[in-house]
Amino acid sequence: MNTNNNSRELLEKAIALREDGRAKQDMTILKEARNLLLNMSENDPENAEINYQIGIAYDNSGLSNKAIPYYVKAIEQGLSGSDLQRCLLGLGSTYRLLGHYKEAVETLHRGVTEFPEHRGLQVFYSMALYNTGEYKKAMEIVLMNLMETTNDETLQYFKRGISYYAQHLDETWN
Repeated sequence: MNTNNNSRELLEKAIALREDGRAKQDMTILKEARNLLLNMSENDPENAEINYQIGIAYDNSGLSNKAIPYYVKAIEQGLSGSDLQRCLLGLGSTYRLLGHYKEAVETLHRGVTEFPEHRGLQVFYSMALYNTGEYKKAMEIVLMNLMETTNDETLQYFKRGISYYAQHLDETWN
């Protein structure tokens, strides 16, 4: 039991280090976090949370290609809840960033299907749809998210019309 507590504390330390490195955009701190996580993974390679955190650490460091296998492994190992939300977003946005649009759409579609209220997943999904030429669907998602979240008075005044048109972008009335 003491080993579990030590592992948890070490993981929390690595996460805090990664977050600090991300906030400061400090590659030295991010490398230290990655190394700590990679060492933990050597001792516990089937730990989905560790693999997920390694993926984030690589992404935060601008090493997106190296993040992908860790995200995939974490998902395959049964990552769940908010970690799965963030992992799907990270994997999908990384695929999109690298031009793997089909994989991005598939991953982010899974994300918006499993977590329909997660606006980050929705917006990244719309960007991936745009990249695959699904402009209408992409615009609908973005416009609906905008209208559901904005406090801008001029947009609120036209909310009913914009929300309708978001779903009927190709219609005209002559």
